[in-house]
Amino acid sequence: RKNARDKKKDGKKKRGSKKQRHVVSVILLLLGILLIAAAGVLFVKSQWDYHQQDVINEELAQYATVPENNVEEAPGIDWAGLRAINKEVVGWIQIPNSPVNYPVYQTTDNEHYLHTNAKGEYSVGGQIFMDHENDPSGLVDQQTILYGHHMRNGSMFQYIGAMNDQSTFDKVETIWYVTPTQTYELEPVFTYHTDEDDEEVRQFNFGSVDEFRSYLKDRLSRAVSSRSDAADVISRADHVLTLFTCNYTDQYGRTMLICVPKAEAQPKAQ
Repeated sequence: RKNARDKKKDGKKKRGSKKQRHVVSVILLLLGILLIAAAGVLFVKSQWDYHQQDVINEELAQYATVPENNVEEAPGIDWAGLRAINKEVVGWIQIPNSPVNYPVYQTTDNEHYLHTNAKGEYSVGGQIFMDHENDPSGLVDQQTILYGHHMRNGSMFQYIGAMNDQSTFDKVETIWYVTPTQTYELEPVFTYHTDEDDEEVRQFNFGSVDEFRSYLKDRLSRAVSSRSDAADVISRADHVLTLFTCNYTDQYGRTMLICVPKAEAQPKAQ
């Protein structure tokens, strides 16, 4: 039998153990509350960031006049108004019947416009921008690359990622790229997936036209959506506009949409 002293010790141990369990429970409860609060703050911040992105997108969209027959007519751009906001604007990209309708910027690197808007402020989606190694005046290089984020609310270049789907790809007949001096009417030829370590993506000019077209045919072999005559179009292409965004559908990480000027895509008259 336990004597009175042993019973007293056992009672203290039980009370101590109970107190410890209570303290642990309180700590876990507080941690849970803190985690929920942190998640709430992050959610609110995310919503605010997206709202601010929508605000700047809507403001900049006012500088483009989209005609009713947009498939056959390019948007009209107020270049003076855009330059008053940011002198680094070099073009405007627009896909009829889609959310893609944005100014294009270019600076001395490919980092600045990832999360900086046209006003120089932080922005979760940044701006659409041209590769800093491209000629800013238009489709002068054999490959001109435009970058844009894949935003979950459907803005920026999310639609480019959606063109992985063949039925979505088939809906796009025309892509407009407008500069202060020229209007380019393009057609989508194919989309392909690659990863962030693919160093061959950023090639702008080639040793010959044949080398350029061979490069495009290699990319076509990776296509996830394409027009049926993509190989024939490539055999006539002298320039492409490549729209680059993130890809969240599989392990590859990047979606590229290759577009060719309509004048080059169409068979030449005999």
